[in-house]
Amino acid sequence: MIELPPELLQASQGLLLQGVVAFLRVAGVVAFLPAFGEKLVPQRVKLAVALAFTSIVLPAVPLTDAPDTGTELLSLIGAETLIGVVLGLTLRMMVVVLQMAASMIAQSTSLAQIFSGSATEPMPAIGHVLVMGGLALAVMADLHVLAARAIMESYSIFPVGSLMDSTELTEFGIAHISYCFRLAFCLAAPFVLAAFIYNLALGAINRAMPQLMVVLVGAPAITGVGMAMLALLSPFLLRIWLDAFQVVLANPFGMR
Repeated sequence: MIELPPELLQASQGLLLQGVVAFLRVAGVVAFLPAFGEKLVPQRVKLAVALAFTSIVLPAVPLTDAPDTGTELLSLIGAETLIGVVLGLTLRMMVVVLQMAASMIAQSTSLAQIFSGSATEPMPAIGHVLVMGGLALAVMADLHVLAARAIMESYSIFPVGSLMDSTELTEFGIAHISYCFRLAFCLAAPFVLAAFIYNLALGAINRAMPQLMVVLVGAPAITGVGMAMLALLSPFLLRIWLDAFQVVLANPFGMR
């Protein structure tokens, strides 16, 4: 066997460690990354995507000394994986925003049970429309470029092997989840307001004409109005969501 020079062997070991460290963080992000981390995407494709992102992020990863003990190695693996998972979940919550908004819209317009089990995740048909539309817009808006940049910038906030403070992580999680719920309600607000006005008018008609079956007359009306509103407002709702998603991508760790 031909022995490698010590300098070359040390450089190759350092590069291998740097690649493994980058892959740990990238794999945690790709597992939950919108579009690339969906349940419909095969595991082999996700692995290929993670390797591709690793090759892009690798030059931005600072050089790391090899752990001296097994405890330090486990700490490094856990810290890098946790940072990647937190970043991935932060971006995944923006997809959950569309799902929550769609559920509110469907419940308000009596469309909650139409084709509700036609995909891997139980959602109304409106949910599939909004989620697929949002993911398509995100990919068209260079999601892969923005995600790679977010991963690179995460190293300036959380250096390799740094542990996330539990207090800051809790505060960040609560603030981000609250923001997602507010955004989801804002997206569904026109439909909720229309449903409120519809039910108010239906109650007034029912008091004025008790013998009229207002529910049978009004149910098709709210369904038709809901579908018409969805067709008209979907582009605007998805644009608002895309702008919010890009803001989160630009600064995913808003706690620092």
